[in-house]
Amino acid sequence: MDRPENQLLISDRVLVNGTVTTLTLTGDGSFQWTERGQRSLRVEKQVLGFETEGCKIKIKTVVEGGDGICCVGTTVGGGALVRKDFVFEPLSQDSKTLWCNRLRDYIDSLGRPKRLFIFVNPFGGKRSASKVFLDHVRPYLEDAGVQFTVQETEYQLHAKEVTNRLDLSMYDGIVCVSGDGILVEVVNGLLERDDWSTAIKKPIGIVPAGTGNGMAKSLLDSVGDPCSPSDAILAVIRGHKRSLDVATIVQRETKFFSVLMLAWGLVADIDIESEKYRWMGSARIDFYALQRMIHLRHYSGHISFVPAPGFEDYGDQTSYNGEFASEQNIGSPSQEHSIKVQQYGYQGPDVKLDSLDWRTINGPFVCVWLHNVPWGGEQTMAAPDAKFSDGYLDLIIVRDCPKFELLSLMSELNNGGHVKSPQVKYLKVKAFVLEPGPRTKDPTKEGIIDADGEVLARGKGTYNNDQKTLMAYDKLQITVDQGLATLFAPV
Repeated sequence: MDRPENQLLISDRVLVNGTVTTLTLTGDGSFQWTERGQRSLRVEKQVLGFETEGCKIKIKTVVEGGDGICCVGTTVGGGALVRKDFVFEPLSQDSKTLWCNRLRDYIDSLGRPKRLFIFVNPFGGKRSASKVFLDHVRPYLEDAGVQFTVQETEYQLHAKEVTNRLDLSMYDGIVCVSGDGILVEVVNGLLERDDWSTAIKKPIGIVPAGTGNGMAKSLLDSVGDPCSPSDAILAVIRGHKRSLDVATIVQRETKFFSVLMLAWGLVADIDIESEKYRWMGSARIDFYALQRMIHLRHYSGHISFVPAPGFEDYGDQTSYNGEFASEQNIGSPSQEHSIKVQQYGYQGPDVKLDSLDWRTINGPFVCVWLHNVPWGGEQTMAAPDAKFSDGYLDLIIVRDCPKFELLSLMSELNNGGHVKSPQVKYLKVKAFVLEPGPRTKDPTKEGIIDADGEVLARGKGTYNNDQKTLMAYDKLQITVDQGLATLFAPV
């Protein structure tokens, strides 16, 4: 609902802390009153909801601690978010009714969600998701008057199964109180539905409660907000949305929809093989990263890609032919399965790959890393130039690097400075083909392909290589569909 910003929606004399003052609500959603000076609240940013108590109206707000607004509640320093109540008393019943109507109309005009389905992953990260929900998510939703249904995930892919059969018409969005893994399951569940084209438009919120929290960090950091559960659930309540690219990873008849990253080589090895040191807590990553850099592995193989405009000078020019994908390989399912595969869910972007300008780079490689958003975790700014919906993936390549320089390079991951190293190739791509090979010094052993923090494929001689994976350690293809999914976002 468009209104002139200076339009006066309501102005009346009310009681605030026992003092009669004039309270106004204007068309830009600003509350203003006088109490030991001029005070104000912004409905869109600071007001969660309201309720009545007898003759009084209680406005449920969230403010930065120490900002001086006259609300009851405990304050904290350092700009942390604090829930507070601003209570006022209209001087008549008619005035109270009018205030309630104006407030309700204005909040409804903001397009905020009213019903949410919430996944809570009690097993992820530090197993803190249930506490995060109770301490942060639930109180904010209750203050905002948002109805919600909670589903705790019980096993891997549980969220995907629930999403696949969920009656989406009952909800205005889905929220993941977890790390990135549940978000990925939700996206895959939506895209495997028969009604995927409408289902994938359902907004998804992410509240950080896992190990990596790369998507939550990317969203909140984009506006300078801290990666906290309170800031994240506020982004959901306020109802702002943004589009998100979705990458389709294909190998023969198998598809996986990725929203965060794909890694092969050093980063994948550290991420997955460090699981054996999980008893060390978060220190396991640094500990194992040092081991891997001391005993550095190089992998043979090839990558092919379609560069974004401005990155055409990378790689050797080649062409897309059956060498990259064929009915028997990765580009399309075999005739035997084509009808079955095409009946269900999203089939990937409609791109004529053979008409694009392909480039190739040959190994050996230390690391190949594709990213959809800037942050891979709260401390890892893998792709500082990545955008949420530009239609490209950011490709980070390290082919060889002296160990001391590699150590320095890895220490810059927390601020994105690693991409400035001459040892790193950093470019944007529209499509990508990975042909992974074995280790150069021990061809009997292969590597790990990691997608969105989970093992997509394990080669021979890798950690837990007897475990079943979605894909084989073989050629795979990635294409990007611009802005396919929708996220709740800070702005």
